[in-house]
Amino acid sequence: MLLHIPHVLDAGQLRQMRQALAAADWTDGRETVGAQGAQVKRNEQLPDASPLREQLGQQVLDAVGRNPLFFAAALPLRMLPPRFNRYAGGGEYGFHVDGAIMALDRPGQARTQVRSDLSCTLFLCEPDEYDGGELVVSDTYGEHEVKLAAGDLILYPSSSLHRVTPVTRGARLAAFFWIQSMVRDEAQRRLLLEMDTAIQTLSRTGGDAQAVLQLTGVYHNLLRGWAET
Repeated sequence: MLLHIPHVLDAGQLRQMRQALAAADWTDGRETVGAQGAQVKRNEQLPDASPLREQLGQQVLDAVGRNPLFFAAALPLRMLPPRFNRYAGGGEYGFHVDGAIMALDRPGQARTQVRSDLSCTLFLCEPDEYDGGELVVSDTYGEHEVKLAAGDLILYPSSSLHRVTPVTRGARLAAFFWIQSMVRDEAQRRLLLEMDTAIQTLSRTGGDAQAVLQLTGVYHNLLRGWAET
C-alpha cells in the first residue's frame, strides 16, 4: 500500500531545514549501502555521524509522531533515525529493495535490530524546483511515480522494488527512514487503517454511538491479536 500523508512539515519548518541543508557538507551516498546498491546509487547524503543529521532527523520524527494518519497507517514499533539525501546533476538510484534488517544504535544502549516493514520519503523541495527525481515504486499493479509537494510524505512497503529517476535540473532534497510496525502483515495493517478511518468518520458525522463503540472494540481486539511488541 502506498499512502500519501500531506503537510507533515509546515512552511516554517521547511524553510529552516532547507537553510540548514544548503550549508551542509554532503558525502557520497554509496557509503551507506552494500556492493549491490552501490552499483545503481548516485546521490549525496548527510554523513551518518553528522550532528545536523541528528538534529534534523529528530525534527522529522517529532513531526510524524504528531501526525495521526501516519500513526494509524504505520503503527510504529521502532523507527530508524532519518537520513537526508540530495539528487542533482543526473543523480539517480536504480531499482533496488531495502535491506530487511537494519541496526539501530543509540548512545549508551545496546544495538537493536530493526525489521524494515515500511519505507518513508519526506519531500523537502517543491516539484517545480527540479526535473526528474520521481520515486517509482513497483508492485503487482505496475509502476507508480511519486513526486509530492514539499512537506508531504509517502509511505510504502519496504519489500517493494523501487527507484529514483535521474534529476536533470535543479536539486531534489528529501528525508528518508524505515519503520518496524507493531503489525508485521501488510494486509492486516491495511484493514486496521480502513477500520480506524471509518470509525473516525462515523464519530465526526454523528454516527450511532453504540455502533461506533462496538467497532472501536473490534479494532482494538484485532490490534491486540496482531500486534508484536
